[in-house]
Amino acid sequence: MWTVVYIASNRAQAELYKNVLCNEGVLANIRPAGVVSALGDGLYEILVLESEADEAHSILCQHAIR
Repeated sequence: MWTVVYIASNRAQAELYKNVLCNEGVLANIRPAGVVSALGDGLYEILVLESEADEAHSILCQHAIR
């Protein structure tokens, strides 16, 4: 089952965090969270498998500190 681990403020940020997770070996996906403009503005959910949610949180926290 997929679980939301982060809500990004735009598509570019969501893609960046998705790539960070994938590079660390965590299967990740993104999806719009509500209305999104043609430019990609709007909120995006970053999802991972429920079994990898704790690891994903840890990776995202470490990435934010850098």
